[in-house]
Amino acid sequence: MDPIVRASELPLGHLLPVWSVAPFALVLAGIAILPLAAGRFWEHNRNKLLFSALLGVPVVALVARLDGGAVAHAAHEYVAFMALLGALYVISGGIVVRGTLSGTPGLNAALLGAGAALASLVGTTGASMLLVRPLLRANSVRRGKAHVFVFFIFVVANAGGLLTPLGDPPLFLGFLRGVPFTWTLRLWREWAFVVGALLLVFYVVDSTLFRREDLATPGDLDELAEAHRVPLHVAGAHNALWLAAIVGVLVVAGTLAPPPGVAEAALAGVAALAWVTTPAALRRENRFSWGPILEVAALFAGIFATMIPALAILNARGAELGLAEPWQYFWATGALSSVLDNAPTYLTFASAASAVVGTDAGDLSQLVAHARGAGLLRAVSLGAVLMGAATYIGNGPNFMVKTIAEEGGVRMPSFFGYLAWSAAVLLPILAAMSWLFLM
Repeated sequence: MDPIVRASELPLGHLLPVWSVAPFALVLAGIAILPLAAGRFWEHNRNKLLFSALLGVPVVALVARLDGGAVAHAAHEYVAFMALLGALYVISGGIVVRGTLSGTPGLNAALLGAGAALASLVGTTGASMLLVRPLLRANSVRRGKAHVFVFFIFVVANAGGLLTPLGDPPLFLGFLRGVPFTWTLRLWREWAFVVGALLLVFYVVDSTLFRREDLATPGDLDELAEAHRVPLHVAGAHNALWLAAIVGVLVVAGTLAPPPGVAEAALAGVAALAWVTTPAALRRENRFSWGPILEVAALFAGIFATMIPALAILNARGAELGLAEPWQYFWATGALSSVLDNAPTYLTFASAASAVVGTDAGDLSQLVAHARGAGLLRAVSLGAVLMGAATYIGNGPNFMVKTIAEEGGVRMPSFFGYLAWSAAVLLPILAAMSWLFLM
């Protein structure tokens, strides 16, 4: 057989050189380092897009010469990914939670618990943007409140999104690659354990600090907090119908597998309906702007382009990594998700798991149907979602919550200060979860 023909029949992962993953590593390193090392440059979305293009375009050109279908597949996944995030962002931007609750430990814990449930319905980004400002108002009379928003990041911006593909970007990427929409509901035990443990620790910490502050505050802090309470009212509640429509589109798309572009067009249509049926005054009241979603679009363009070789090579050679047990996949996925973006990390280790059990990483339904593979994907899903909370840069909403809290007058921990909270609170809970459910 002609050598060229034999080469063309090889999987893409065997045709690409190992160095072709370097741009992917540089994209992830840039996302982690540049906001800290070159903040003024990095604050412009135009520069983020240039950064993505600089590293992404050469990779796309290389892959296209070997397998144009791989480029088309990655492009479709990017469009679908942004269609969902964009639709959720537009819809949640039209829901305004008015009023003020009293920032007592019980109320704060209840609000975090509600956010954990909401995160799997409207995404960690949507739930965070809906609830962070009401939480700020609820705790306006308290002096020591940074811990409230640290736990908010743990619970609402990360762990809460574990139950559906709507909850967190990694799970939606899995859905795009064939994971059934309801499969992640099987993670409810781990979700309940982690969220419940975090809320319990939060209540103990918040109660202790609340009592300490109460003793140092003239008058009664409970009465002072209650005096600032204003009944809650939700404006733009009709957007809940559009959220239900998003769920419907995803369920239908996952069941019927329509031609590429149909589901994305439907999501864009729902977002457009939400936009035109919501008064502009509500979005102004929510301080809605296009900046955050444009930032996501710019960065993920580079991620989706440069991760093609990494995923292809891992799918072809993943068995060489030496990972065998679910707990190993959990900690390996989680370690990278804590400092890099958790969505491509999920795909990276899902591809490795596919290679280990001999299934196609482009169709994760095969991994789900495999007895051993389903356990590995479960561990990857847990690591990608839960460990995204370990640092400010582990998941998109983390830094957004930090910024909004600081704009509201909260003195948030530094990067390493937040890491100390993670080491003291989050990691022991995740270690216990890993021991209970993955060993």
